[in-house]
Amino acid sequence: MIRLQFSIELNYQISEPGCDFIFSIHAAQTQHQNVVSEALVISQPLQSNLYTDPVTHTRFLRLKANAGPLMVHYEATVDIDHYTAAPDQLNEVAVANLPGPVLPYIYPSRYCQSDRLHRLAVKEFGHLWQGYSRVLAIRDWVTKRVTFQSNTSTGNTTAVDTLVEEVGVCRDFAHLMIALCRAVNIPARFATGIDFGADPALGPTDFHAYVEVYLGDRWYMFDPSGVAIPMGFVRFGTGRDAADAAFATMFGGVTGTAPVMHIQAIPNAQGVLVVPQHVSYGLSTDEQLVRQ
Repeated sequence: MIRLQFSIELNYQISEPGCDFIFSIHAAQTQHQNVVSEALVISQPLQSNLYTDPVTHTRFLRLKANAGPLMVHYEATVDIDHYTAAPDQLNEVAVANLPGPVLPYIYPSRYCQSDRLHRLAVKEFGHLWQGYSRVLAIRDWVTKRVTFQSNTSTGNTTAVDTLVEEVGVCRDFAHLMIALCRAVNIPARFATGIDFGADPALGPTDFHAYVEVYLGDRWYMFDPSGVAIPMGFVRFGTGRDAADAAFATMFGGVTGTAPVMHIQAIPNAQGVLVVPQHVSYGLSTDEQLVRQ
């Protein structure tokens, strides 16, 4: 079992009273990801509300802030006991047999225009065996095609834009992989969180976006950006694309600075330090889903 300890500090300057915020910075509580301890500090004396989506387990923190500086600090210790599976045992599921909660993730969405990439996806991946290896082929295709480079995209950049520009950040890699998976009828969703094990050359620890693909009977993790280690992901939220899983959404006159984040692996409850590493088998932190 992996135990990760992390902290996030967000700082804003609010120019008008009564600005609303929605944050998704709390670690999700799932069957294989357990929040051992956590603490939240808000610099202003505000009433906050924490809502957990019963399907995705995403936890949304809502608050209305006053004018002036606002600091939000969250820290947690999380145990991750991954569900693992052999790749040759993970098959794709026919659309007619998908569980109800999975259905939204086969359609095109704002940033993942799978309908526009259908011909390309069929040409590149339509002939491959339908299972985990085909998803790996899509992941590797995106990793090789797109170059990771900071500050190369905006909040309007879509999967098609990334395909054309061949450059982007983690969310852009994720959107392109998701769109290509959906284009060949593989359910895929956008996931956000914090990761342990990224190359320090990429800069300070930051939020990370990756992909979860539905195979067999649950969601499995993939990192098309190639800059992180899936075993070191702590999941915050999931959605159809980045529009559903932003770490912070502000309503009003607000300016902010870069988040300050730290993460480390620490000894687990048995006193053993387990450091995340790359593996060849499927990893999931989600529960089993069956057709209803």
